[in-house]
Amino acid sequence: MSRASEESNRRMLRVKDAMDRAYARPLDVPALARLAYVTEAHFSRTFRATFGETPHRYLQRRRVERAMFLLRETDRSVTDICFEVGFGSTGTFSRTFREIVGRSPRAYRKEAVAARVPTCFTMAWTRPSS
Repeated sequence: MSRASEESNRRMLRVKDAMDRAYARPLDVPALARLAYVTEAHFSRTFRATFGETPHRYLQRRRVERAMFLLRETDRSVTDICFEVGFGSTGTFSRTFREIVGRSPRAYRKEAVAARVPTCFTMAWTRPSS
């Protein structure tokens, strides 16, 4: 791997880590591109080439993963969870959740049972595929 490729990967990982830390805050491509020290178009192309999905889709998936945990482990309302993980409307949250998980947040909560297994196994088993 060339030095330029390594540097590009490091920059993308830096942005991905920032997205993981701040998934609930509003994040946009221009701000993320600035973190990577590249243009917006180059950032979007490089992020997708590196991680296999667009920055927007990655952020949605991270938010849904966190929502899945909260739905399984708490009794908070779906609306509270929606806003806590960074979605701006319950409609967008429900639609995105269904696209990624395959069922609505309420249906997921009904079917989910907090299993007494190590967290790493639970996370791997419940991670959305898209």
